[in-house]
Amino acid sequence: MKKTDEIRIKSPAQLNGCRAAGEKAAEVLRLMCDAVRPGISTKQLDDFALRAMQALGCKSADFGYYGYPAQTCISVNDAVIHGVPSPSVVLKDGDMVSIDITVAYEGFVGDNARTVIVGGGTPQTRSFVEHTEEALLAGIDAARAGNRVGDISHAVETVAIRNKFGIVHEYVGHGCGVDMHEAPEIPNYGPAGRGVILRPGMVLCIEPMFTLGSRKIRVSKSDKWTVFTQDGSLACHSEMMIAVTPNGAPAEILTPR
Repeated sequence: MKKTDEIRIKSPAQLNGCRAAGEKAAEVLRLMCDAVRPGISTKQLDDFALRAMQALGCKSADFGYYGYPAQTCISVNDAVIHGVPSPSVVLKDGDMVSIDITVAYEGFVGDNARTVIVGGGTPQTRSFVEHTEEALLAGIDAARAGNRVGDISHAVETVAIRNKFGIVHEYVGHGCGVDMHEAPEIPNYGPAGRGVILRPGMVLCIEPMFTLGSRKIRVSKSDKWTVFTQDGSLACHSEMMIAVTPNGAPAEILTPR
């Protein structure tokens, strides 16, 4: 499944396929988040995800994607996204863990992510996660027919700026559903009222990626995948897949929490 520049308006049958794939992805993510605990490695979590996908009758859309070597992306603390699970990364109390699940099911793709904190966390890290979720929901609320992609971007950015978060620019939300990455791209920053007009039947992944420091990032030289904050500050990532509905109504969330 490769990125396409075509904006695909899904038919009712395709939307049903996206719903089914989204439900699978959401359930795997739920199970993964519940399995997070001190002492477990990210590789053990990835193995758990594989078993969960097999039990649900779906498979990873990440594995083999441009050569990606794992079933899921698990990014810890200063890792923003694309963290490659490893037996050497063992979770401990206070760690921030972003889990990104993308599944393939009967010709469709479901994609979602969430950041959880091992143990109770601190007031700062709990607030960071809560406001990243707030930004995600603000973006979803702006994803209405007749609005533009820029309205989503601006809604996400507004929450980030209010909370003084760094906004990663190099990675963005995207269309989804038939392929993992479809047009349009959805930045987490920018002015309202610009970009592609949102139409019913568009399936989008909205995914804020914030830092508690500089927005600058670097890619791991060892695994060539994991994206870290350049200054070592904590990162938070959250994602839902949604469908734009008719008549300016609220979007349908295809990967419910």
